[in-house]
Amino acid sequence: MMAPQADTGARRRWARWIAVIADALQIVIFPAFLPGILSPLNDVLDVVVAIVMVILVGWHIAFIPTFVAEVIPGVGLFPTWTIAVLFVTRKRKSKVESA
Repeated sequence: MMAPQADTGARRRWARWIAVIADALQIVIFPAFLPGILSPLNDVLDVVVAIVMVILVGWHIAFIPTFVAEVIPGVGLFPTWTIAVLFVTRKRKSKVESA
């Protein structure tokens, strides 16, 4: 499901931090101004975060429902980027490691 990019620990950490910061902005700061002047900034943030996530960890199907949920008013109050990035970057044991 992911693009064949180098999935280094540093990329995972950056992706996780960016997701947490984006969700924190959307949960703590942006609702104070909605539907005011910062409303479009929220949408721009989602587009930028989506692009950055694909660059850092590669394409994953989990990013589609996350992005859709983020553009629905009110749903952005949940840490959807953080959950999606944790899901995408979770470590799975390969068959070779478990044997």
